Amino acid sequence: MRPRVLLTHPNGPRTNYYGAQALAELHAIADVTLNQSDDDELSTDRLLALAKDCNAIISDRTVQFDAARLDQLPHIAAILRVAVDIRNIDVPAASSLGILVCQASRSWVPAVAELVIGLMIDAARGISRANLAYKQNHTPSISTGRQLAGSTVGIIGYGPLGQRVADLCTAFGMTVLVHDPYTNPTNPAHVPVTLEYLCATADFIVPLAVATPETENLINATKLALMRPTAYLINLSRGNLIHDDALRAALDSHTIAGAALDVGRAPDQMPMPDLAARINVTATPHIGGLTVPAIEGQALETVAQLRTLLAGQVPPGAVNAPAAHRLQQLRRV
Repeated sequence: MRPRVLLTHPNGPRTNYYGAQALAELHAIADVTLNQSDDDELSTDRLLALAKDCNAIISDRTVQFDAARLDQLPHIAAILRVAVDIRNIDVPAASSLGILVCQASRSWVPAVAELVIGLMIDAARGISRANLAYKQNHTPSISTGRQLAGSTVGIIGYGPLGQRVADLCTAFGMTVLVHDPYTNPTNPAHVPVTLEYLCATADFIVPLAVATPETENLINATKLALMRPTAYLINLSRGNLIHDDALRAALDSHTIAGAALDVGRAPDQMPMPDLAARINVTATPHIGGLTVPAIEGQALETVAQLRTLLAGQVPPGAVNAPAAHRLQQLRRV
């Protein structure tokens, strides 16, 4: 008897955020229930109906697994998240019920790091503004831009993504400042500094820390006031790190030169529409990790995790294995 797995991605996002190769490999090891809806919102009733005969769930980022929902999924032994970010899952509640929670690794690091550089260049050279003007049959305004070589970048968070961005910035001839209270740079070209010094000194401030209660609104009015009027805020981490009202005020008062945002507090972690619409903001719709290698890497990882579970082992990425007593149900399938 084969296990049955629910893949929560709706029809459109399934192609972009899971991919054909991973889906084919998933079909090879399990019976798969698909969310055939075109709607990103999966109601509780719909979720429970789809998951009724399933042993595991592979979850996208839009479905919330709170304690009330988890309590109504008695046959689910594991929830595999196609991402590092598992904030849509109440892990303590899952643990109390014996449900294993797994996260994927960071196959998206090269893709997001490249977009960081792209948005830095776009913001500082006005590429999108000029392109928009031409498409509206206007003559773009011509102004002096800022080059990366010789500029200073301040990177907040020195995890795998922060390190990759720091290496790229070094290759562009930038001075690299780093703030991370939990680790020190391994490259002597990456200089550890305080957050206040970073904000006051850098030409590009790039928050790449993980979204936690500690980093909520990390870039607030106080930090923005420290920034140079020629500096740019570049955010590809999470919208939670930025105080949006403070950013609006800083842009209105020209406290900073501009911003580039791939993330925000709008649905699906996209930039807020009013911020994205500003002429001094370059915005993209949370596409930092949306490349084939990045998406397939995490999707294929969930297939590998399920394969490992079926072999009676705990896969890489499991965050609460000691509490996951329902795995016995899955192993008996």
